[in-house]
Amino acid sequence: MKESWRWYGPLDRISLGDVAQTGASSIVTALHEIPYGEIWPREIIAERKAGIMAAGFDWVVVESLPIHERIKRNDGDLSGLFANYRQSMANLAAEGIKTICYNFMPLLDWTRTDLAAPVANGGSCLRFSAPKMAALELFMLGRSAAREDYSADVITAAELWFRASTDADRAELMHSVMSGLPGAFERYDADGLKAALKRYEGIDRRALRAHYQRFLEEIIPAAEDLGMRFCVHPDDPPRDILGLPRIVSAADDIAWILNAVDSPANGLTLCAGSLGANPDNDVPAIVRKFASRIWFAHLRNVRKDVDGSFEEAAHLSGDTDMVDLIAALLQEEARRRASGDKDWEIPFRPDHGHELLDDAARNTHPGYPLIGRMRGLAELRGVIAGLSYAGTPAS
Repeated sequence: MKESWRWYGPLDRISLGDVAQTGASSIVTALHEIPYGEIWPREIIAERKAGIMAAGFDWVVVESLPIHERIKRNDGDLSGLFANYRQSMANLAAEGIKTICYNFMPLLDWTRTDLAAPVANGGSCLRFSAPKMAALELFMLGRSAAREDYSADVITAAELWFRASTDADRAELMHSVMSGLPGAFERYDADGLKAALKRYEGIDRRALRAHYQRFLEEIIPAAEDLGMRFCVHPDDPPRDILGLPRIVSAADDIAWILNAVDSPANGLTLCAGSLGANPDNDVPAIVRKFASRIWFAHLRNVRKDVDGSFEEAAHLSGDTDMVDLIAALLQEEARRRASGDKDWEIPFRPDHGHELLDDAARNTHPGYPLIGRMRGLAELRGVIAGLSYAGTPAS
């Protein structure tokens, strides 16, 4: 497997020199400074790639080439947005960058309520608290329909939290929820979020699927022509939030997506943490079912609570059997290699590490500390080495 590292370019407080010391060989990045919907100019792509190569890396995956919210809403004449997207694809392909990770989550990207929840042995992690999210929806946004989305116990806990919270607590909650949008050019307060949600009124699961299928039909043929691989990132969390449907949360969703436009160019980013937050998902089984269409992997782990809350666990100690999952990916690599596929290696990156030691002082993007991810990478590297030495017996 190809070790990679997510790097936010000029926005990142972790330098490529720092990344080199982790042992990772490849970079996953994007032009986060370019507003959604605009063309990524080839010269800027080339400049970013040259800097990455000068530091001793290759740019192995784009994460992400964002999809404009109007496309997700199927709002108005989208021909210009689709044309811009295809031109950005062509410019990336011209520079030899041919794997694109993206998501189709409406309005928000990954969502957490706490950016620095304490970890038992020291350090902190990202956490999604169902009661806090319910408090945001019910009592800060006034979305009464949210009562149908949470259990009675969670709603009671949400009300208790809200009554005890200060204005600063509520502001911190809103900041945490907004922090999953690196590079996005919009951040919302409560009133702004209400207005943004209003634009999604009437868009249910069936409608969002139809909008997504249109995106795939517009983009995947271009990807085929360019020799590119698209790989959708699962929803995080894998459940509806804020009344917005999430349609990439389980094996049935993935099957629908891959069949909607049945092409090798239409693939999956295997995110172990996102899928692992759904108690109904058997993540290693999902890997084996869709292995031939997995072009990229995010390896992280979560620990779930019965009320729907979850938090980032250490990479090898959460609810998902990471050793079995990696074994499944190595088996797929072996199959590709035996079939003569020259591009058989699956790039992966350690995802959402704990903040450890002096990580907090760096003030990096939430979930993307240096030391915590380096620990995760070292653990994953050890599992890969051990399974490879043992011959990765089939499960």
